Amino acid sequence: MPSFFYQPLFPVGPDTTVYRKLSDEGVEKGEIFGKPVIRVAPEALTLLAREAFSDVSFLYRTRHLEQLRHILDDPEASKNDTYVALEMLKNAVIASEKIFPMCQDTGTATVVAKKGSQVYSGTDVSDEEAISQGIFETYTEKNLRYSQLAPLSLFEEKNTGCNLPAQIDIQNGSGASYDFLFIAKGGGSANKSFLFQETKAILNRQSLLPFLKDKITAIGTSACPPYHLAIVIGGTSAEATLKTVKLASAGYLDNLPEKGNAYGHAFRDRDMEKEVFQMTREVGLGAQFGGKYFCHDVRVIRLPRHGASCPVGIGVSCSADRNIKGKITEEGVFLEQLENEPARFLPDPPATDEPGVAIDLNRSMGDLLAELSGHPVGTRLSLSGEIIVARDIAHAKLAEELEKGGDLPDYFKNHMVYYAGPAKTPEGHASGSFGPTTAGRMDPYVPTFQKLGGSRIMLAKGNRADKVRVSCKENGGFYLGSIGGPAARLGRDCITKVTVLAYEELGMEAIFKITVKDFPAFIIIDDKGNDFYQQAIM
Repeated sequence: MPSFFYQPLFPVGPDTTVYRKLSDEGVEKGEIFGKPVIRVAPEALTLLAREAFSDVSFLYRTRHLEQLRHILDDPEASKNDTYVALEMLKNAVIASEKIFPMCQDTGTATVVAKKGSQVYSGTDVSDEEAISQGIFETYTEKNLRYSQLAPLSLFEEKNTGCNLPAQIDIQNGSGASYDFLFIAKGGGSANKSFLFQETKAILNRQSLLPFLKDKITAIGTSACPPYHLAIVIGGTSAEATLKTVKLASAGYLDNLPEKGNAYGHAFRDRDMEKEVFQMTREVGLGAQFGGKYFCHDVRVIRLPRHGASCPVGIGVSCSADRNIKGKITEEGVFLEQLENEPARFLPDPPATDEPGVAIDLNRSMGDLLAELSGHPVGTRLSLSGEIIVARDIAHAKLAEELEKGGDLPDYFKNHMVYYAGPAKTPEGHASGSFGPTTAGRMDPYVPTFQKLGGSRIMLAKGNRADKVRVSCKENGGFYLGSIGGPAARLGRDCITKVTVLAYEELGMEAIFKITVKDFPAFIIIDDKGNDFYQQAIM
């Protein structure tokens, strides 16, 4: 072995991404100490970040849409798989008009960059500031949502009102190219990133596969499958493992070699990817409501590790697969070309589907509960009428009132509650993108609220804790699952009116009353204690 040896940890192959050119401006060729360089003006960075987060909020990669269409063409796909896939393709068509973002949670803005050694900025404006300016312009000018909370104290928070700060990581690279990966990561999928500190004992097929099946099944459906699943085994540190998970889920490491070497570079294990992918088809969860399309694809990456540590990271990119590459070279500013014509992936003639059971919400809670009680879990519904909307902060405030001796508002007892937080409302429309949020975050409140007559019918996405199932059985409640992902279609086609009821100062965390028409849902937990997801994975 030589006395010194260096190789890149991630020896990715050639970049085959198709880019579109944004501009020639802001990039100049020059020399420093007799060496050729390119000078990148702050305006070029601002332009690239602004356009990246605009495109990725409304457009998908072509490959992602091809995978959705594949579900429609697969005769083995369940009816629910094809139903979800079709709704997501319809959502992509609406979002491509760049009025309604594809998802109401327009994400944390994340930028991962490699700045070549021959790239020079040369101004008093830092690259991070110039990039942040572009992010600020997109989020404040488009119909997106502000989700970043600034801590005023250990327990007090306030929305920043612009979706900043962003996460910006710039590392040194080589050559005269400035390369970028822009990610808009929603909270639901970000919350499904996991780190497990294991040992050498897991590094065999007999131990690893059951371990992965258990952890992957536990991800559940709250992050809006079908997923792009990433698994990373090994890592020089816990944080390096999880960063690799994020990059892999974004398709950034797809061109890694398929075998390792004695010096420890990362590689993809394609055989294990096939085994895990088949496993995901057999867990039964499918594309949210049963079937085989829990995942679009799987990436398994092996990293070097310390002999005493074996971290394993697992994460997903959800149905709002918002990842886009960019680059600045001597030839100009470039951005990955996303799909501008998603309608070409819709079936022709358009697919038809059996309508759900029509549920009129504008009647007494007793009547609603009685009707739902007559249908088994898994029943598809079509909701029309008035719904209350409340999520994390609103639930916490209601709980505070109960602790002071108060009661739940009547509207919380007389209406279904939808866990959601909308994006901004486009001019001339009743609502912005308005899909469901992760139900599990409201689990702690359910038993108390139901005993007081509230939360009798809940609407959101994903699986619930067992205490919610028990509470529904004890209090005659129901949990309905909405499709996670097609927020643009729900906001444009299914929500006809939005009114703020309380906590207007909280923005998207306020309590709303909305009127819906033909809003799709499924019965997930019923008043008898049946849980659709438990049945699906048995």
